[in-house]
Amino acid sequence: MARPEVLNAIKQAERDADETIAEAESDADERLAEARERADEIRAEAEEEAESEAQERLETAREEIEERREEILESGRADRDELEREARDRVDSAVDYAVERFEEAVNQQAEEAVDAQA
Repeated sequence: MARPEVLNAIKQAERDADETIAEAESDADERLAEARERADEIRAEAEEEAESEAQERLETAREEIEERREEILESGRADRDELEREARDRVDSAVDYAVERFEEAVNQQAEEAVDAQA
């Protein structure tokens, strides 16, 4: 092969290499862009799943709080009813005691009045 042909072959090889490098760089840029896009999609999906899970946990916690609240209220109602019953029982006892004391006082005054007349 003559020198001019060798020189042309080298130049053509360099052009081919430059073209191959350019294609590889373009391909790499394209793949990098696709990877970034996919990473953004994965991140968005993960954020959406995390938000959904957080909402589910929040709803579960609210339900548990409501159940506990109802238990506490029911317990409070039962305690209130017991206290009211005990108070009613004490009112009856207090009324009985007051009536007894009144009757004793009336009887004592009646006896004193009888003794005073005698």
